[in-house]
Amino acid sequence: MALKINEDCINCDVCVPECPNEAIASGPDTFVIDATKCTECVGHFDEPQCKDVCPVDAILPLAA
Repeated sequence: MALKINEDCINCDVCVPECPNEAIASGPDTFVIDATKCTECVGHFDEPQCKDVCPVDAILPLAA
């Protein structure tokens, strides 16, 4: 499964350095997560690190 960043993103970039897979990058309007690289931090951490640091809860499961 992968995560996505929704339109609530405020472009603060705190999620970028937290991603161990370098799956997060700046998009045209908000930051975006490359679903082919995102593992929800499985193998690195118990919880998705980007989601933990997002100040506006803009990171959700891809299916949501």
